[in-house]
Amino acid sequence: MSDAADKALLPAGLCDVLPPQAAFEDRTTERLLAAFEAHGYERVKPPLIEFEESLLSGSGAALANHVFRLMDPQSHRMMGVRPDMTTQVARIAATRLSGRPRPLRLSYGGEVLRVAGSQLRPERQFGQVGAELIGSDSAAGDAEVILMAVEALTDLGVRDLSVDLALPTLVPAILDGLDLNADNQERLRLALDHKDIAEIHAMAPDIGTQRADLIRALIAATGSAGPAMAALAALPLSGAAAAARDTLARVLSLVTAGAPDLRLTIDLVEKWGFAYYTGVAFTLFSRGVRGELGRGGRYDTGHGMAADPAPESALETATGLTLFTDSLMRALPADAPARRIFLPSGTDRAAARALRDAGWITVAGLDDTPTPDAEAKRLGCGHVLDAAGPRDRKDQ
Repeated sequence: MSDAADKALLPAGLCDVLPPQAAFEDRTTERLLAAFEAHGYERVKPPLIEFEESLLSGSGAALANHVFRLMDPQSHRMMGVRPDMTTQVARIAATRLSGRPRPLRLSYGGEVLRVAGSQLRPERQFGQVGAELIGSDSAAGDAEVILMAVEALTDLGVRDLSVDLALPTLVPAILDGLDLNADNQERLRLALDHKDIAEIHAMAPDIGTQRADLIRALIAATGSAGPAMAALAALPLSGAAAAARDTLARVLSLVTAGAPDLRLTIDLVEKWGFAYYTGVAFTLFSRGVRGELGRGGRYDTGHGMAADPAPESALETATGLTLFTDSLMRALPADAPARRIFLPSGTDRAAARALRDAGWITVAGLDDTPTPDAEAKRLGCGHVLDAAGPRDRKDQ
């Protein structure tokens, strides 16, 4: 391998983002944050690295295996590079903004780094843009975040958008109420993870036909939101399971009313990536685009030092949203070509400024050239400034 090629080699899961994609991604991030701000979500900017016990406290513990760790040479304490920004925003809300009125609406954007990628997202470094609604436990809050995401993505130009709703607390609540031994509970969890109807049927002699029918019906209540919700409503649930179902029904009703043409699906047994959610969760997709555009849902901030957990009274419920910019770039139509104009050496600065104010990107010639059109082509400019004003490059 040549020396130049060796210098260009990057670790697996990391990449350089080049022109014009880098600028397009930054503009997309700013447009999303502006959309969130228009809904009252104020921007915060947490640091890239934090002390480990702070970064992994509360809901952050679910991401412990994703964290790059290093020693702080000043304090000699372990630090972590953030694998996600949600827990950082929870920390800010619980500390520096603890006196602000609730619900608190915050937004953020930045890069995160993870130890390893996943099958769906092999990238280890990627951008996140998100929003957190902190201090509200209402279904209206869940619906607000989902509808805000849908509106922002639609305005960006994302097509064929769909939202998959999940209820991570439902399966544990149902299994806890079935009075099963530990072995049968574990078998059922594995069968549910794989949507293995045959295995559940085989378990009927051990757990009872009525219980097996309930679990099979739960798996069947998956797909398009309307029929899935109707199937879920028919199940004989009680206690925490019934309460979770009722919450999902209220959120679904509000989202449907706010975006009647949105494609909505429900998957009641999906749990991948929903480890710390305590209520309705959701994933955003665009048909034909690899990977999820984003995800979110209800969780407890749970922010407190790992060695000194926050008291129950200090916990706040929140609904969060995280969008992934690498997936968004695959879902968005190509950015319109920039209007780049070549300015021959010696161009008046006021004239150049007027062009930039009018939306041009100006590329100044640093030396005199007898062939401005050839120089404009070499520098990627489609236009040239001459005495009469901007004109198309002659060789186009």
